[in-house]
Amino acid sequence: MLILDPEAITLDTLRQLWLGAAVTLDDTAMQRVAASAAAVSRIVAGGDTVYGINTGFGLLANERIPAGRLAELQRNLILSHSCGLGEPLPRQVVRLMIVLKLLGLGRGHSGVRREVIDALQGLLARDAMPVIPAQGSVGASGDLAPLAHMTATLMGFGWIDLAGERLAAGEALARLGRSPLELGPKEGLALINGTQASTAIALDALFAAERVFGAALAAGALSVDALKGSVKPFDRRISLLRGQPGQIRVAGELARLLEGSGIVASHHRCGRVQDPYSFRCQPQVMGAALDLLANAARTLTIEAAAVTDNPIVFEDEHAAISGGNFHAQPVAFAADTITMALCEVGSLSERRTSVLVDPKMSGLPAFLVDDGGVNSGLMIPQVTAAALVSENKSLAFPASVDSIPTSAGQEDHVSMAPIAARKAATVARNTAGVVAIELITAAQGVDYHAPLATSEPLQALHARVRGLSPHLEADRYWADEMAALQAAVLAGELSGGFVL
Repeated sequence: MLILDPEAITLDTLRQLWLGAAVTLDDTAMQRVAASAAAVSRIVAGGDTVYGINTGFGLLANERIPAGRLAELQRNLILSHSCGLGEPLPRQVVRLMIVLKLLGLGRGHSGVRREVIDALQGLLARDAMPVIPAQGSVGASGDLAPLAHMTATLMGFGWIDLAGERLAAGEALARLGRSPLELGPKEGLALINGTQASTAIALDALFAAERVFGAALAAGALSVDALKGSVKPFDRRISLLRGQPGQIRVAGELARLLEGSGIVASHHRCGRVQDPYSFRCQPQVMGAALDLLANAARTLTIEAAAVTDNPIVFEDEHAAISGGNFHAQPVAFAADTITMALCEVGSLSERRTSVLVDPKMSGLPAFLVDDGGVNSGLMIPQVTAAALVSENKSLAFPASVDSIPTSAGQEDHVSMAPIAARKAATVARNTAGVVAIELITAAQGVDYHAPLATSEPLQALHARVRGLSPHLEADRYWADEMAALQAAVLAGELSGGFVL
């Protein structure tokens, strides 16, 4: 059980939450929640007109709502905003989305009661995940539709995936022994304003990217040995002179992976001067990608526990101030940079595969198979990698520079953060496939250098690849092996424990 202090969240904590750790807010957070709820009660009792508490929403903000209809206001808000479309968000994303909402509410500036926190924590405790359509948010005024679907399930509307069984929300709540939640003043707006859907999808993409990046580093090192390439470009002194932190780290990791390789030792004094850029410039390209991922991680770690609803309640001043923290531009930029980084990781990986299957470039048999002609070998897996890389390029147009006015022009600039985040998640899966194909190719290339052996870390990697994709003697059905290796990359089984 992780006891969460919303004001002390780290990337490692978020990684544990992504992996499904059980959670509860700490006592201090719950005290802040209670004080904030009391502040809202005082505002309502005082009769002041405050946006979102006793007014309409968006363009209807000037409509004062009488006290007797405040519960109806909140109920109608959730139902009217539950209008998403598309496939449901993955369960791990929905779970993280609920946790992020708890973190934001736990900062004590949203005005919700303890009952709301208990309802959300109740879903997590019983693995009851709201079914939330992926489409419908433009990433401003919060992720309104996705968060409304989350909130609606607490009220008995919509659908809940209860440990893998899809049930009507009311039936699922009954099985959980919970009554439908009746929202109080401000609570509906507190729950659906916020960037938690965009941030959860982006974090899911980030942690997938972390695993893909680690596997790509390992694959790149194995490809160097398959090519009998030079390790001199990974000399730490070169990268130190440039000073880019990602480059320094990548060069060091490649040097470590290749240290002790018998293949490297076998051509120590060969006359080959330079390798293709996709081999030689790995520290420079992969390092730049790593710096982008690290910056995205910093932004998303901050956003994960941010107060992003509206209005924001300041309990000590008995005030609720309307602002724009719900605008998800930081998340949109972070998600787009994850996509850009992964595009380059995949592009570099595919180029190394292309070099290895080309006998003119590699000095190895064409397409890394004996009896070529009758056998096509790794000819078409490289084409699949090329197709995935090109698809990634088409997804790399930044969603964060797009906007479309909504809500009768009241919301005249939006972030498109959820779209950017979903694209990043797709590119992560695609790039995992590209790296999987390189791993098959590099392992086959290293096989041709037997009895020379690669380094101990790369021998272990080679064995894991061979456990899913045996040495190629003659043409065979490829798709299942490639999919298994892609899944292993995404599961972190081939990343060597790499973390940002």
